Amino acid sequence: MTTPMLSVEAVSHAYGERRALDNVTFAVEPATFAVLLGLNGAGKSTLFALITRLYATQHGRIRIFGHDVERASGEALRILGVVFQSRTLDLDLSVMQNLMYHAALHGVRNREAQRLAHEVLVRMALKDRAHDKVRNLSGGLMRRIEIARALLHRPRLLVLDEPTVGLDVNSRADILTYVRRLIAEDGVSVLWATHLIDEVGENDHLIVLHQGHVLADSPLPRVLADCGATSVLDAFARLTRSEHLMSKAE
Repeated sequence: MTTPMLSVEAVSHAYGERRALDNVTFAVEPATFAVLLGLNGAGKSTLFALITRLYATQHGRIRIFGHDVERASGEALRILGVVFQSRTLDLDLSVMQNLMYHAALHGVRNREAQRLAHEVLVRMALKDRAHDKVRNLSGGLMRRIEIARALLHRPRLLVLDEPTVGLDVNSRADILTYVRRLIAEDGVSVLWATHLIDEVGENDHLIVLHQGHVLADSPLPRVLADCGATSVLDAFARLTRSEHLMSKAE
């Protein structure tokens, strides 16, 4: 049996009396592009904070390729690459300096870090920007650098929280195309969180998160068939409407 790259099992999380996640369960299989689709406030960022150990898990279990993020966080985080919704680059450093700093945090020695940084910049078509100060770059280029940084230590799982927010249509398409190519070329698994329905591809695994609950967790064609829907928008509307009616009945 194949070990999932990411396994989220019965995870719940609350901020005081407000429950942000309620018994969330799903898995991301190897070499899969999984889209975590949900409106703002659905619980996506809370879930990412738990996966990346910014928050401790209150209830349930999260494992990255079999490594429990609570009990074996070092092993789990070593094979995880992260792009957060908020920008986390140092604007006063160059692109290369940002990459080298990240490599140092992962214990990569200087010569190897330089080699890996050069390699990832070439792959991202950013080689000519290596010595540019980050604050002088466009939003789309900054996002590409954050993805390059997340890939520097060669993770097996890449998680991205609303990575295209604030970008123009062309930049969004470029970033989606590049990340999808990683799966085919490197076998990387991806969890892509978004509220943008048009970012869901026809071959993606779709996880619908709404008000802290998972409403769907299947390849897109199966989600559409199960909902009797003709599009992602139609399926999302049907799923969330059903959840609303169930909540009112309770």
